[in-house]
Amino acid sequence: VFHGRILARSVVGQETRYEVEVAARYRQRFPLVSREYLWVPSTCGCPALRQGGEYLLMARRHVNHEHTLNRILLQDGGYARPWTPREARLVREAARHC
Repeated sequence: VFHGRILARSVVGQETRYEVEVAARYRQRFPLVSREYLWVPSTCGCPALRQGGEYLLMARRHVNHEHTLNRILLQDGGYARPWTPREARLVREAARHC
């Protein structure tokens, strides 16, 4: 779970790739750097993340069986909400208990 700002969006094959500036990390099972690529497994860009927008994102690390692909994936129905100070406070509180 992290707070990110969308820097760019591009369609790559059958997927959408977002370049994201990671502003804050709330709950993570894998390391994040200040800039990451976030992949969505469709070209519709669902959920609609607009360039310049700030979001609270819950994504997972996806590594294929051959270990040749290692990326951050926002699954269909994944959690992507516009970031607000209230959302950030709720996530920080939840992370302390989980």
